[in-house]
Amino acid sequence: MTTNIQLYGRVVITANINTLTGLHIGGTSASMEIGCVDNTIIRNPINDQPYIPGSSLRGKMRSQTEKILGLEQNQSIGQDVTIHSCQEPEDFKKNGGCPVCTIYGLPGERDFNTTSRLVVRDVSMTPESVEKLKHLQTYLPFVECKTEVAIDRVTSKATPRSMERVPAGTVFGPAELVYSIYEVNDFERLSYVFEALQLVEDDYLGGSGSRGSGKIRFESIKLTARSKKDYGNAVDLGTFPSIQELNNALKSITAKAKETILLESK
Repeated sequence: MTTNIQLYGRVVITANINTLTGLHIGGTSASMEIGCVDNTIIRNPINDQPYIPGSSLRGKMRSQTEKILGLEQNQSIGQDVTIHSCQEPEDFKKNGGCPVCTIYGLPGERDFNTTSRLVVRDVSMTPESVEKLKHLQTYLPFVECKTEVAIDRVTSKATPRSMERVPAGTVFGPAELVYSIYEVNDFERLSYVFEALQLVEDDYLGGSGSRGSGKIRFESIKLTARSKKDYGNAVDLGTFPSIQELNNALKSITAKAKETILLESK
C-alpha cells in the first residue's frame, strides 16, 4: 500500500488528434457469418461511433518511451505482450527514478511507495467529423472497409482479408491527458510525456501501422496547470499548433508550471 503521497497540482494537456491515414483500433466482431469484416474497430455501444481508447494512446506512449530509452521488456501483461517494469526498489530509484515506471505506473504486486502520474482519457470524434462521416456512402456508419491480400510465399495463393478503418481526415478530440505533480522531479519528467507524443506521431496508433494505417497528428494543443491551493482556478500555460512547437517551448512551459504549482501550493 502506498503512503505519504502529497498531490501538489496537475498539468492538463488537451489536443485534437487528426488521422492522416486510415485508423484501425480493433474491437470484437459480433458475428462470424460469411461476408463479415475480418477485423472490426472499437465503437461506442451507445451511438455506434468509433473512438480512441485512452489505454491505446497511453500504451503506445509507454511503449515508444521504453524503446527510445532501451529498457528491458521484463513484465508480461497478457498473451505475447511484455512491458518494462522495475523489479526492485533500487532499480526504480536509480538516477532519480525510472521515468517510465514513475509516469505510467507499476504492477500492483510491487509496492514502491509511488503512484502513476499520467491519466489518458478516451477520445471521441469531434462533432464536425461525426457530421462529415454521416454523409459518406460507406458500407457501415463512420468507417471504410480496406481489403488486403495475404500471399502464401510457397504456393503464391492469395487470401483476401478485410479490415474496418476510420477514414483519413477524421478528427478526434479533444483528447485529455492529466499529469499529476507529486514531487519536484515530476516537472522535469514532463519532457518524457511530450517526447512520447512526438514518438507516436512518427510511428503509428492502432493496428496495421506497417501497412499504412494509423498515422496521426496532434493539433490545437493546450496546456493548463492547477495547484492544490487554488485547484478550481486553471492557469494557462500556452496553446501550440503542433508537438514540435510545444517541444520548442519546453523550458518556458516547465518553468511556468513549476512557478504556478509550487509557489501557489505553499
